[in-house]
Amino acid sequence: MNRTTDGHYLLNCSGRLLDLRSSAAVMGIVNLTPDSFSDGGMFQEPGGRADLSRAVEYALSMVRDGALIIDIGGESTRPGASRVSADEEIRRTIPFISLLRKKSEVLISIDTYKSEVAEAALDAGAQIVNDISGFTFDRNLPSICRKYHAAAILMHTPITPDSMKWSTQTHSAGSDVTGTVTKFLQKAVASAEHAGIDDIIIDPGFGFGKSVNENFRLLGSISQLLELERPLLAGVSRKSFLGHAIRKNGEPEPPPAARYDATAAAQTIALMHGAAIIRTHDVRAAFHAVSIVSAMKRAIA
Repeated sequence: MNRTTDGHYLLNCSGRLLDLRSSAAVMGIVNLTPDSFSDGGMFQEPGGRADLSRAVEYALSMVRDGALIIDIGGESTRPGASRVSADEEIRRTIPFISLLRKKSEVLISIDTYKSEVAEAALDAGAQIVNDISGFTFDRNLPSICRKYHAAAILMHTPITPDSMKWSTQTHSAGSDVTGTVTKFLQKAVASAEHAGIDDIIIDPGFGFGKSVNENFRLLGSISQLLELERPLLAGVSRKSFLGHAIRKNGEPEPPPAARYDATAAAQTIALMHGAAIIRTHDVRAAFHAVSIVSAMKRAIA
C-alpha cells in the first residue's frame, strides 16, 4: 500500500490497484442470502437457489452507477442471524463471483470471516476479503489473504452476529466507543501486518454491537481513526440507528428501504470526516455524495 503525504492511498488488491488518492470509492452490496436485514432473498428462486443472471445484472448496474467494488455476502450478519456452514456460503457465492468476473473487471470483495470461503472466492476472482471480525474469528484467514496478496478490510465487532441485538438507546450513553474501536482496529492492523499483509482498510463497524447513541458518536468522531493511517470504510447503509433517528413520535421505525435519504445524509457526514470507501445498497446516491464532497474539497484546497 502506498500512502501519499496528504493521507490518500493506493492499494494492491491481488495485482489490481484501488486508487483512493483523488476521490473516495463506492462499494456496492450484493447479498446472496435469504435473511439479510435489507435485501435478503432479493435474488432467491423457488427452492432456495439464487438467480445468478439477475444478481450479476444487478451488480453490473451498480458498476454503471459508479461502484468501483462489488461486495458479495453469503451469510447474513444482521443481529441475531443464524450462522451457516462454509460449504453453504461457498455454494451461495462462488458461482456468482465466477460469472461476474467473466463479465466485468470490477474489484470484487468477499464478505466473510471464514478462511475456506475466502480462499474459494479469491480462487474464483475476488481480490479483497471483507472480514467483520478483524481477523479474530478465524486465525487462518490472514495466511489466505497473504497467499493471494488480497487486500483486507478489518472491521470492529465486539460479538458475533448471532449474539447481537438491534441498536437501542437504552445503554452505553457515556461509553468511549471511538476509543474502544480505535484500540481494536489498532490491534487488528498490527496482527495483519505481522502476518505480512500491508494493504489494509479499516471499518469501525456501524451497527455491530453498538447502541444508537454510540453509532452517532462514532459517526461524528471517525476522523480520529485516520490516525491509524489506513483508508477508512464507512458502512452505514440503511442501518437501524438511522431508522431510529428519523422515526416520528409514536410511529414504528421505518423499514430499511425507507432509510434512503437518511443513508445519503450519514454517508455525506462520513465522507466529510475522511471516509475513503462508502459501502452501500444505493450506489447512485453514494456516488453523488462522493462527487459533491470531492468537488467541495477541490474547491477549497
